[in-house]
Amino acid sequence: MTDDEDRILADALGAVGAIGGGSGGRLGATFTAKRLRKNVHEIPLTLPVSVDAAADHVAGLLARLGNLLEAGSGADPDGRRVVRALVGGGFGNMNPVLVTVTLAAAGQQGTAVSVRGAAKEGLIKQRAGEKTAQQVADLLGRQI
Repeated sequence: MTDDEDRILADALGAVGAIGGGSGGRLGATFTAKRLRKNVHEIPLTLPVSVDAAADHVAGLLARLGNLLEAGSGADPDGRRVVRALVGGGFGNMNPVLVTVTLAAAGQQGTAVSVRGAAKEGLIKQRAGEKTAQQVADLLGRQI
């Protein structure tokens, strides 16, 4: 999971760089992003609904917050589902944050949820991954 996290974040930062600098901005931002450290934070939750209902809820929330990449429609062999989205974070929401929510059954009518936020960090530490993961976890817990 972490290998494609780096690629997704580098591509997203390249797209931001292209806004102001054309193709040179894209190449420079992508090149630099590959060398930056990540700010990663994970938050465990338990939601009192089935995995299907939780996956639909998470996909809807992440679609409202950003660009949905993976909607968690199919379970992997372990019975887990993954929902991913790129969400704006940091100053002016200009730093792309990859939010990955993993869902698994926890009992009869419960779902164990892990919210992971990952963002590239420059010289000024914004903790965008940590703050966005906390924001998503708060919204998930509040809205169910």
